[in-house]
Amino acid sequence: MTDNETEERARVSTGIGALDDVLHGGLTADRLYLIEGSPGSGKTTLGMQFLLAGRDAGEKGIYVTRSESAVELRDIARSHGWCLDGIEIHELVRPDEDVDRVQYTMFEPAEVELGATVGDVHKQIDSIKPDRIVFDSLSEMRLLSQGALRYRREILALKQFLAGRHCTSLLLDDKSDGDDQELQSLAHGVIRLEQRLTDYGGERRFLRVTKFRGSDFIGGAHDLQLVRGGIRVYPRGIDGPAAEFDGQSVSSGLPALDSLLGGGLAKGSSTLLLGPAGIGKSTTGVQFAVEAAKRGERAVLFEFEESSHALFLRSKGLGLPLRRYVDEGLIEVRHLKAGEITPNEFSMIVRAAVEPYERSRPTSVVLIDSLNGYLNSMPHEKHLMIQLNDMLNYLAKRGVATFLVVAQHGMLGRGMATPVDTSYLADAVILFRYFEADGEIHRAISVVKNRTANHERTIREFSMGEQGFVIGQPLTNFRGVLSGTPEFVGSQDALMPDREKRSE
Repeated sequence: MTDNETEERARVSTGIGALDDVLHGGLTADRLYLIEGSPGSGKTTLGMQFLLAGRDAGEKGIYVTRSESAVELRDIARSHGWCLDGIEIHELVRPDEDVDRVQYTMFEPAEVELGATVGDVHKQIDSIKPDRIVFDSLSEMRLLSQGALRYRREILALKQFLAGRHCTSLLLDDKSDGDDQELQSLAHGVIRLEQRLTDYGGERRFLRVTKFRGSDFIGGAHDLQLVRGGIRVYPRGIDGPAAEFDGQSVSSGLPALDSLLGGGLAKGSSTLLLGPAGIGKSTTGVQFAVEAAKRGERAVLFEFEESSHALFLRSKGLGLPLRRYVDEGLIEVRHLKAGEITPNEFSMIVRAAVEPYERSRPTSVVLIDSLNGYLNSMPHEKHLMIQLNDMLNYLAKRGVATFLVVAQHGMLGRGMATPVDTSYLADAVILFRYFEADGEIHRAISVVKNRTANHERTIREFSMGEQGFVIGQPLTNFRGVLSGTPEFVGSQDALMPDREKRSE
């Protein structure tokens, strides 16, 4: 047997693929692990998924329970759409036992033989010879022990007993006795499930691997969701090998806009679309997406604010066939609900939308509309910019051109401000401004930054309508652009010629 085969056999799946990734391949086989967390954090669900994964792999499993009955466990499994057939459930306190004796055992432990309970577990394990064991929960054994010394001795004895049985064991603990470091020291690995309330939306759940002997793992807090079908883990950070892509530019399909950008945007670049509300930032991003679809490439639009219906309606009015390309599968629109998504979950959604299509139809454009919505949907997060930077680096490695829509606060003047400074994250910044000329409000577009090309320094007027996105020639007679209120002081002849027709 080769070393690689030995390493493969030395790992067992937890039943949660993302958690296996966090553990760099799963749990080390034939070891004892501690799963700790407050009531309702998902310990029982994790234990069931662990045993179900073993059953699917042809392994024997036993669920030893003192806190819940076999009927309750099967009801929990049924709520997730699971069946526990093939998994042995052993109740330490069976329904046919005398209730008074059970209560007496719990509250007068000095007169009870804890060894009888432990011996019952040993007998079942020797009889079934399981490959996987879940013990739920240690808090009951702690109560029976009535002392830290005896409790530690019982856990150590259980560990030594299991060591010679070639089985992988999970001990579930509800942390009723605080942070039990002595218990953690006995376990080969420790996985902690946490949850906290937020100011808006549901509670946040996390998973942390605080110890894993003899193996590396991804540390820190990983987002967790407890849903029908089990636990979903969204690992911290998003990374992967760099994909091979050529150095071609991503075209907008508008020669004037490509000229402003110095020939288009480089693959793998990130672009900030910055300006006040309603000026055309999102439309610019959709323009790039539609052009990518025309080339046979995929584009993904993540909408935090605008509904899909409004997006389709607006695009149709501008002559952009967004709906057609969505129906053809070349453009995907994902509407995300504010307050119900976590940063790591969003990163995994982005990754899932990009990676499966790399060989058939590569994803070349990703639009996040808007960064304001991204920030507002997760107001309790403190490090969103760091996580966003990780995501942009990941997309850059895949050759994806990413567009970030940022709406500035206010409409005109020095009162305009951005919710957060993200210009340093982007390779290019396209600036949109309203300006006044001849008693009318006009729109102006300029490129203030493009790391990948020698872009124009000019300011151009643009319009949006049934004819689509139209960009005029460079305008030279401007004053006050950097102040936030550009003022055109040139001749009306320099403006776009259809202005008079639209005013009639």
